Amino acid sequence: MLCKSLHHAAFRCKDARATVAFYTNVLGLKFIHAMGEDHVPSTGQYSPHIHIFFEMEDGSCIAFFELPKDEGEPSGRDPHTPGWVQHFAFKVADRNTVDEAKERLLALGLSVTGPTNHDDFLYSIYFFDPSGHRLELSAHTATAEQDRRFRAEAMDVLDLWDRTHDWSQRAVLFGGASGYRRKDGE
Repeated sequence: MLCKSLHHAAFRCKDARATVAFYTNVLGLKFIHAMGEDHVPSTGQYSPHIHIFFEMEDGSCIAFFELPKDEGEPSGRDPHTPGWVQHFAFKVADRNTVDEAKERLLALGLSVTGPTNHDDFLYSIYFFDPSGHRLELSAHTATAEQDRRFRAEAMDVLDLWDRTHDWSQRAVLFGGASGYRRKDGE
């Protein structure tokens, strides 16, 4: 396989220092690198920036650019995409960790949505970072048998979606869960 793992996903941030404080103090990621340029190395375009990296336990990273001279949405979000779509999901150990994280985030004054059960595959909560990026903490909840079934039916589910654009048809043809269910009723 060409791609071995995720090195980093990069987003725009409003304030690099606030972003470092949030990702290290709230989420416990390691701040491992900061670099910058006045010109974009790959294009030569003038755009003074700092590029900051945070490492997770498996060595993968999330990174941010603060771009003070560039126009556009300070968070870098696509204004034509619904706010719930573009997000970064972090994997945590288990459901209890998700629940404990929710309580900790609420105690810090953050607004948290969920927990949400996604198709008996993920159990998640959602909240926002200081730049307005939607974040998800999720625990993989599928059994090994469910994982095998999800993999086996993935292409058939995609084909069904292409034909119908009606998600309810999945439950009819494949049985089992067909959507999102929230524990807290939100």
